[in-house]
Amino acid sequence: MALSRDARFALRQLRKTPGFTVTIVLTLALGIGATTLVFSLVEGILLRPLPFRDPSRLVMLGDHLREGANISVTAREIPLYPTAATAFSSMAGYIPSAYELSGGENPENIQAARVSASTFPTLGVEPLIGRTFTPQEENSSEPLAVISYSLWTTRFHRDPHVVGSTITLDRRNYTVIGVMPRSFEFPVNPGRLNQTQLWVPLSLTPDELSDNAAGVWSFLMIARLKDNVSLAQAAADTNRVAQQVMRTFPQNMAAIRIRGDVTPLLETVVGDSRTLLRTLFVSVSVVLLIVCVNVAVMLLVRAIRRRREYAVRLALGARVSGVLRQSACEGLVLSLAGGTLGLGLAAVLLPVIVKELPDTLPRLTAIAIDPRVAVFALLLAFATGIISSLAPAFAALRTNLLESLKQSSPTGSHGSSHEWLRSALVVSEIAVALMLLTASGALLRSYQKMLAVNPGFRPQQVLLAAYQLPPNFYGSNQVVENFDRTLLERLSSQPGTIATTISNSVPASNGFPLATYTVDGTSDSAWKLEFAQFTLTYGDYFRTLAIPLLEGRTFTPQDRDGAPLVVIVNQRFAKRWWPGQSPIGKRLHIGNPHKGLPWATVVGLVADVRNGSRDEPAGEQMYLPEMQPALLRAGISTAPLTYPSGGFIAVRSALPPDQLTNTLRSVVAGIDPRLALTSVESLSDALVDVEAPRRFNASLITTFAIGALLLAMIGIYAVVAFSVSIRDQEIAIRMAIGAQRQNIARLVLAWGARMALIGCALGTAGSAALSRLLRSQLFEVSATDPGIYAVCAAFMLLLALIACLLPALRAATADPIRSLRSV
Repeated sequence: MALSRDARFALRQLRKTPGFTVTIVLTLALGIGATTLVFSLVEGILLRPLPFRDPSRLVMLGDHLREGANISVTAREIPLYPTAATAFSSMAGYIPSAYELSGGENPENIQAARVSASTFPTLGVEPLIGRTFTPQEENSSEPLAVISYSLWTTRFHRDPHVVGSTITLDRRNYTVIGVMPRSFEFPVNPGRLNQTQLWVPLSLTPDELSDNAAGVWSFLMIARLKDNVSLAQAAADTNRVAQQVMRTFPQNMAAIRIRGDVTPLLETVVGDSRTLLRTLFVSVSVVLLIVCVNVAVMLLVRAIRRRREYAVRLALGARVSGVLRQSACEGLVLSLAGGTLGLGLAAVLLPVIVKELPDTLPRLTAIAIDPRVAVFALLLAFATGIISSLAPAFAALRTNLLESLKQSSPTGSHGSSHEWLRSALVVSEIAVALMLLTASGALLRSYQKMLAVNPGFRPQQVLLAAYQLPPNFYGSNQVVENFDRTLLERLSSQPGTIATTISNSVPASNGFPLATYTVDGTSDSAWKLEFAQFTLTYGDYFRTLAIPLLEGRTFTPQDRDGAPLVVIVNQRFAKRWWPGQSPIGKRLHIGNPHKGLPWATVVGLVADVRNGSRDEPAGEQMYLPEMQPALLRAGISTAPLTYPSGGFIAVRSALPPDQLTNTLRSVVAGIDPRLALTSVESLSDALVDVEAPRRFNASLITTFAIGALLLAMIGIYAVVAFSVSIRDQEIAIRMAIGAQRQNIARLVLAWGARMALIGCALGTAGSAALSRLLRSQLFEVSATDPGIYAVCAAFMLLLALIACLLPALRAATADPIRSLRSV
């Protein structure tokens, strides 16, 4: 009953001052809305459980090579682990893949996965419709498919009788046996367009299980821990199995040593996102803190002006607790209104923000304003209202009752007693705003440094497209080479074409394959497993991407089967192995020295290329001619298809890339009308996409910093303006006895400058204390760069003085006679 009465009283009071009410509600809506928006990202990516049964028991298994990273498992380990490991209740192997989906109006490449029959039971997810694979069906290599909810919606229009239908993958008919639930996503890939659309039986082939493939770590394994098994126990168990795996290695792999790795599934999914999301949440918390300070300032001013009202109520017998409860109720009405509006703003802006999120973040489709986010917003509004209202009310009530009841008591006597609190609020606003401004300055400087880096190639005027040739129709080297040759010949004849190429990877293509290698002259005793990025090229790769040739030559059509094996290396590779020497004529081969392998001769040296973002260092790189696949396979293969049957098409033209898109599609359709092209975009756009995380970090933190600065300026202005208003009689007296107007303005500015200097000192110290949070996100910039600190502090001081300027001018131009009449 008392709360209801307090709420009605609070509403009546707030209706009397609509300007004050709207200002506070909008300020709170900004802070709570921004915080809710960021929390929805954190909740959707980090906090929301994965859509599997008891996901905390799911782990990823991998092999950690002696000199390499965790690069998963080989095919032969998938059937070995279930019989050898004891720490897991179930496990499954899989490998991400892609298939050409045809049968509709336009063929397309879709993300897929070859999975063990035990995958779905291990994850603990039942299909929405139909069933999943059985072990017998996997072993018999039957063409079966389980499709995703989205594919069921787009291809089959949610047909409830979809089971038994056929779907054409790589121009082979597969029977649909099940549809997974809408929330099911596995593997959990980053980005919004990389979700897996269907699953087919793993059905390991004899080639994948052979000794020749024993060193190919391209498969993955997921397992479910037994209820009484810890991660440490599971790691020990996988290490034991790793010893058995090594005993199955062929003789030529005897030097390779591995250990088993066990990593929680959630960590593999979101591990790289934690730093970014943590930074965003800290930044938006700073903005919310400034919002709370601003609201506290406005409520403090209001409470000071109502001190006589409080005094009368206390004199008539009201309890202090009742007055505080009524003040808190007023704050809650404001904060709940602001929180509701902020939640609505977050819901409207969330789809826009999600579209701008970098594709390196996982689980983007899971981000939403769900009940957990709504409860967070309301709890945040509740806490903000209590914190922002009680402190000013306590301060206002700490007064002399008789002094407050005196009719002649000047306003200044009320307000000046809490000057320390107003000063503290101003200092805190400046300090936290400077911390966010410093972080923004460091990120912007880092982004500027990255943009100034030469990536080693020229992305302008290059069009890219990815493709995959169906193996059923392109099953031999001759057929693949005919396609590649015809495609490049027709593209080269198009108006404006400068150079064309086909390769298995290009810069900014989100991931580069690695190969082990051995350099001629490395002794067996000194040998260790070495990795380098490798690119298979066909056509004029280096001219198309404008990669400088520093020495030697590029590949020619004569570099093919039967000719001496050749390779081109980059500067970093050459400097490591042949410092101070020319690499031309040196020899190396893929694999370890225990294999009898053909050697390849280095015929060219090219500049280092940053294959990912420009803030990532260039690694050791090897370029190989596509028509010498023996080099890639570390030996002579008798298989009918050893040429790569997919990759990237790149065209450099005098015409803008967007004008070449239709030309490229028509040329490909003229060769194979059913072949799908994906990721058709300019190389410049691809590079922008790869660098999106750093740009996103800088832009969002800068947005928060700008908002914090504006809020801080408003708060500083409000406090200084109120301080001037309660000192108007003092100022009038100063002017009456001869003080100059410029001295009055200087007095106000000096007070603001003193608070700004203290706030800048505290903010600089706070920035240094939090610098560890930024270090991993900076490129060639120190998180404690004195120059950035000095510039940001000077800028903050300037803004604080600007915020003080208008109240200072108002004080200097006031009419002293009018002010003295009220004494």
